Amino acid sequence: MSQPVIQVENLYKRYDAVQALRGISFTVEQGEVFGLLGPNGAGKTTTVEILEGMRTPDGGLARVCGLDPERSGNEFKQTIGAVLQSTSLPEKIRVKEAIDLFANFYRERANTQDLLKRFQLDEKRDAFYSQLSGGQKQRLALAMALVNNPQVVFLDEPTAGLDPQVRREIYDIIEQMKREKKTVLLTTHYIEEAERLCDRVAIVDLGKVIAMGTPRELKHRSAGTTRIEVRLAQPLRDGLLAKLDGVADSREFEGTYVLHSTRPPQTIVALVKQLEAENNELQSLEMFSPSLEDVFIELTGRRLRE
Repeated sequence: MSQPVIQVENLYKRYDAVQALRGISFTVEQGEVFGLLGPNGAGKTTTVEILEGMRTPDGGLARVCGLDPERSGNEFKQTIGAVLQSTSLPEKIRVKEAIDLFANFYRERANTQDLLKRFQLDEKRDAFYSQLSGGQKQRLALAMALVNNPQVVFLDEPTAGLDPQVRREIYDIIEQMKREKKTVLLTTHYIEEAERLCDRVAIVDLGKVIAMGTPRELKHRSAGTTRIEVRLAQPLRDGLLAKLDGVADSREFEGTYVLHSTRPPQTIVALVKQLEAENNELQSLEMFSPSLEDVFIELTGRRLRE
């Protein structure tokens, strides 16, 4: 079998008293979009920074295209492209100047004019970086990440802080990378992002991989249940909702009760009867098909966006 493009084995990393990574392991194959999904502080960025050669692990193995990111120097840098959580360029550098400057760092270079057109930046070619919107700045960061035709692209929270329309534009760009068979490692805490873009996902929490597989495989863990989220006029006694007909799991998150039910109609009927008996009122009720959010709740008792 061919060697994985990205190989991570038992990675550990500590920052003073904080154990950021606690033995993370996974592999990414050629042409795969692989997602690290987890809340802020889960260890996603630390993992990516080690793979980019920006941080030194305390233990374990990290390889990208068979190379050690920390010790392979310029050869390694020619191989990868990256979009960091925050990209900062001089305010007075022009868009075309920035991408041309970045291209000069590499032996192999894409046509920068073609990249500007592809990322809808051609009309902004002479604009200063400070004049770009947040979405335009992120598209420029993506263009610069591809300027060397990299074998592997690291995208660390590429849509964080962007409005939904711009996020969808970025999704289209990543899907184009997927069609081009680029190997992509994506970190995110957006459920819909992981489900839409990733071939496989590792759910990460507290520095560990707690589940891994295709989005379909992971959601199958919650197959047969429906998530019901309710808000009530008054709080209920602990454990009361867990006893309702059909409820497999019940948790409360900042005033929202999250139930996983195997028989939603019966659960809702039982809920209404219970509220009447408690002289309580239902303020809202929403139902959801199984998602990666449900897997995370079941494994950790917390929500991804906490």
